Amino acid sequence: MAGILDRINKPNDIKEISPSQYHRLAKEIRHFLLHRVSERGGHLASNLGAVELTMALHLFLEFPKDKLIWDVGHQAYVHKILTGRKEGFYTLREYQGMSGFPKRKESECDTFDTGHSSTSLSVANGLVSARELSGGEEKIVAVIGDGALSGGMAMEALNNVGKLKSNMIIILNDNHMSISENVGGMANYLAKIRSNTAYTGFKYGLEDALNKLPEVGTKIVKKLKQSKDSIKHLVIGGMYFEDLGITYIGPIDGHDIAQMTRALESASRMQKAVLVHVVTKKGKGYEPAENDPGHFHGVEPFALKTGQVLRPQQGVTYTGMFSKTMTELGAQNEKIVAITAAMPSGTGLSAFAKKYPERFFDVGIAEEHAVTFAAGMAVGGYHPVVAVYSTFLQRAYDQILHDVCIGNLPVTFAVDRAGIVGKDGETHQGVFDLSYLAHIPNLTVMAPKSTKELREMLRFAVNCDYPVAVRYPRGTSEETDGLPVAEIVQGKAEVLAEAEENILAAAGKVSGNTAALVAVGNTVALAFRIKKLLEEKSVAVTVINARFVAPMDEELLLQTAKEHAVLVTLEENVARGGFGERVSALLMEHNVKTRHIAGALDNCFIEHGDQETLRNLYGLEEEDLCRRIMEGINGERTSGCSAGEA
Repeated sequence: MAGILDRINKPNDIKEISPSQYHRLAKEIRHFLLHRVSERGGHLASNLGAVELTMALHLFLEFPKDKLIWDVGHQAYVHKILTGRKEGFYTLREYQGMSGFPKRKESECDTFDTGHSSTSLSVANGLVSARELSGGEEKIVAVIGDGALSGGMAMEALNNVGKLKSNMIIILNDNHMSISENVGGMANYLAKIRSNTAYTGFKYGLEDALNKLPEVGTKIVKKLKQSKDSIKHLVIGGMYFEDLGITYIGPIDGHDIAQMTRALESASRMQKAVLVHVVTKKGKGYEPAENDPGHFHGVEPFALKTGQVLRPQQGVTYTGMFSKTMTELGAQNEKIVAITAAMPSGTGLSAFAKKYPERFFDVGIAEEHAVTFAAGMAVGGYHPVVAVYSTFLQRAYDQILHDVCIGNLPVTFAVDRAGIVGKDGETHQGVFDLSYLAHIPNLTVMAPKSTKELREMLRFAVNCDYPVAVRYPRGTSEETDGLPVAEIVQGKAEVLAEAEENILAAAGKVSGNTAALVAVGNTVALAFRIKKLLEEKSVAVTVINARFVAPMDEELLLQTAKEHAVLVTLEENVARGGFGERVSALLMEHNVKTRHIAGALDNCFIEHGDQETLRNLYGLEEEDLCRRIMEGINGERTSGCSAGEA
């Protein structure tokens, strides 16, 4: 028997579904989501909680004419289903498959490419202003979560939208969560409103009753609406949004389609910004996700019956080692404090928070504030460790430079998910951090070759009286776990393997068949794989663990370059502005003619796919790098950058 979902094959098909079948359709959508995400992995809890909300929006809007902007965008799976992309879920988050986030190149129903939090209100504000200039009539709706509302950019947008003279609808999807449970003043304020449903019930109940009165009913309703502000203040108090000039409707049940569509129609008639406060349950309809929405925020393939991940990661992850080391350091030094921007679990700080709650600070989705807050704590005599994903640290560049590094303050940045992250795509790949960090004066930038070295780098960093960034990737370091970890010395690299022949000829000339591989962080494993390939071609290979990207070990780099036919740098960062370019500039500055080949990621935004596939496709494929090195040894022009030849 065909289901109702089978009748949803293109945008606006939902409008052909009878209201009596909405409940069944919602159930079928959840069933579809559970089966596809359990097979492919992805963001589950947020989408399960947004099923009825998305259905109501699609009943209200006309796609693609009207514009719907999702904040972050990981909760847009239902939107993709309702715009005819069910088949795409069979390739969800695979390379060249369907993205887990809105993508304009994927569908004209996706208004904006999102991936970071707190952006939707600014985008919608811009679209409304563009509509006013062009005389358009399209509806514009922004969806933002209660966690994202704590972000500074969202606050800036709220400050601006209050003066709009045409309609803009803000859906506040309030599920009490960002990834972890929300914190801070805005979370407390929304909780207070959430618990007081008196106003909404009073308003809709009274309107329904009065509208049934012949002749006078509608006049009374109109008169009451004119005095709605005083009623709201009487019943709810505060009214933060109203005081900003934004009409507030709610809170309403985010799983009641009829109530939501009525609220949306009411909101669309106002020539100003209107906020519709919708309360939803993250993970709704699947008990494991309801009980642990944080775990099911983003999940690998799992067993539907139990919720257990099918292929749990083996070995200690970098994040796991960071978590363990932080609790150890916290015991050794009471001046160490930990800071996260709404990601205690994702960054591995939950254990520290549990053991040292008075020294743990979750500032909400506010990376800029997190960094300057850390600067204040450093001035106050503490050593803050700011744990953040590489892609999200991009948002705090000015604060790192201006508030931490100019003052040369002792702040440690634990930069997780650096390099290729994988299936979340362009907005989440951590491939720019070496470029935007290593050039900042006073900032030491390090990268460990293994989880064991991460532990030692963190111990080193928290004993520094200047700022240090330690960047490390997602996953484990199984290939390099067996390598020894030497003492960490500021600005010094580590020679891991020396060429198995005399590097200098008797007359002081460079031996022809030699290459030096200088690897940053997790590319040390790649360097050893390339070494094996080159030795099969009778090339003597030296492997160096860079350790420090800033400051570089210039003495070792220059000496190594003079002693080898080819110097190769390896890094999981875009080539532009990265370690390789810094080394190339060093060689040219000192007039070293050794051929330099930069192994780095392509200068582009890297789409979604599994980590290994993306590394190979975007510049770190070992056999291709081996070919380029052999060309360099043989004196041929390679596709890499050569010092003195640019």
